[in-house]
Amino acid sequence: MPVFLIANPKGGVGKSTVATNLAGYFARRGRRTMLGDLDRQQSARAWLKLRPSVLPKIETWEVDADAIARPPKGVTHVVLDSPAGIHGHGLKEALRAADRVIVPLLPSLFDIYATQAFLARLGERGMLKDSGRVGVLGVRVDARTRAAEQLQRFVEGLGLPVLGFLRDTQNYVQLAAHGLTLWDVAPSRVEKDLPQWQALTEWAER
Repeated sequence: MPVFLIANPKGGVGKSTVATNLAGYFARRGRRTMLGDLDRQQSARAWLKLRPSVLPKIETWEVDADAIARPPKGVTHVVLDSPAGIHGHGLKEALRAADRVIVPLLPSLFDIYATQAFLARLGERGMLKDSGRVGVLGVRVDARTRAAEQLQRFVEGLGLPVLGFLRDTQNYVQLAAHGLTLWDVAPSRVEKDLPQWQALTEWAER
């Protein structure tokens, strides 16, 4: 049973967007999926309350950031949404529970520097020894900008899997407002977005 931690200490990088859509992907494929929220704001849990009951079920995982227990028997996939500024004991517990870590990253110099320091901490904890445990995902990326080129160069130099680049679109905002994910609407509505998740989902399935 894989546990995916969505983590970056920098706020506003799209962690909850990635967490909810990844959980939606697993649920759509018939997996018994749980979504845990380590953030005090509980954004992911609030999103679950909006989710229509007719859609593939995503269960709530009651988690304590200071002592993360294993999920119930029968669960096949777990996604953990983490707060901004996660560090110390909270980070240690989250990494202990996680099989894989997805690091969302915005195409800005400040976010790149903050993420570089976070990845260094993951390296200190031995998370980067196995290149299949940590992957980087570019978020809100406009491929036509210099910032996108800078992000591409940074990610390529990490020696970690690049899980893709998600474009800046209101689709995620509009879907989240109704408890939905990309996988819950007609493919024609999100035809530019679904292909951008292919590398991530293939990595998650391995």
